[in-house]
Amino acid sequence: MIKLKAHTNIALGYFFLVALLGVFLRFFFVIPIPANFRYVVHAHSHVALLGWVYIGLSTLFYKMYISEVSSGKTYRRIFRFTQVTILGMLVTFPFTGYALFSISFSTLFLFASYFLAWFFLKKTPSKYKTTCSFKLIKASLWYMVFSSIGPWALGGIMATLGSGSIWYKMAIYFYLHFQYNAWFILALLGIFFYFLEQQNLRYQKKDFKSFFWQLNAAVILSFFLSVLWVEPHWIYYVLGGIGAILQITAFVKFWKIISPFRKELPFSPFLTLLLKITAVLLMIKLILQLLSALPRFARLAFTFPDFVIGYLHWVFLGVVSILLFVFLAHGRLLWLSRWVFWLYFTAFVLTETLIFYKGLASWLEFNLFEDYFRLLAYSSLIFPVAIGIMLLRNLLRKSQTSFNSL
Repeated sequence: MIKLKAHTNIALGYFFLVALLGVFLRFFFVIPIPANFRYVVHAHSHVALLGWVYIGLSTLFYKMYISEVSSGKTYRRIFRFTQVTILGMLVTFPFTGYALFSISFSTLFLFASYFLAWFFLKKTPSKYKTTCSFKLIKASLWYMVFSSIGPWALGGIMATLGSGSIWYKMAIYFYLHFQYNAWFILALLGIFFYFLEQQNLRYQKKDFKSFFWQLNAAVILSFFLSVLWVEPHWIYYVLGGIGAILQITAFVKFWKIISPFRKELPFSPFLTLLLKITAVLLMIKLILQLLSALPRFARLAFTFPDFVIGYLHWVFLGVVSILLFVFLAHGRLLWLSRWVFWLYFTAFVLTETLIFYKGLASWLEFNLFEDYFRLLAYSSLIFPVAIGIMLLRNLLRKSQTSFNSL
């Protein structure tokens, strides 16, 4: 039997380590640290995406679709193999950057992700395969596989053109786009629809079909927003803009689908509040992407990297991580108290404000206030505190209780 709560704790453990690495990176600008900043960034970003989010999503998928069938042995092997690759990246990237062992573990992880995609596509019972939720999950898994073209291309680009080539950045942006805007978002939407289906909430299939195809078209076309930093032909701005608009219209359709049931959602009042917060964060994300289709804002985003860093953290720490908290909590895999969440959210608001403030300071050419970097580092310290408490309480709590009582 797979102990999914233990898998949740492993995912949270990775998130805790990611938060510690984030604090370590902040203190590079406060005190002398005898380490390579870029190497630590590689470890921080890889474990964030491939440890916390990847393990969190796969744990939920297993609980949703596989826990009732006897495929635990295969999944356990894939899970263990995946942990070897993630831990390998965690201990090699900070010391070597992109080198033999870190690249080897990264490559092995790609194979592990292919096995995982095959596992869910193959082993999910047929009764689920016609559901709307699984259509989203299936698409998200294919996007996860598709995103791996970026890492595969990096090796050839580094060997021939070098890391200074525009194609090096293109490969990274390709990977990040299809991770953030496709694999993560569609997977989380699929989990949301699964919970609706479990409550037998009936929505119009034609509305879902329209939403699904608009969202997929938006995913493909909005990739062109990631190439605008090279100031390409005007057609790329048009394609990226269409993708950004389609994202907005897709989520308008999504609201139309769920609005008749908003009072019947199966989530507790506290988790429903977190969903509302996430909806606001998602709306701001969509607006930022739409603005980035305009040449002026495209240049602004890529001239001042703090805007890109702020955006990536906005999606990862805000939209994706909070939704993971909600779904893991609703699935009785995570015990989430109000005060711990608000501690986490305080860290999110403080750090995002400071990151975007620095971007504005660079753009408008005014000086940062004294002790800016120290305040950012201290604000970042709240993340591992909140996540560490969350992890500790989840480890100590043997059984889950109804969140209506929290």
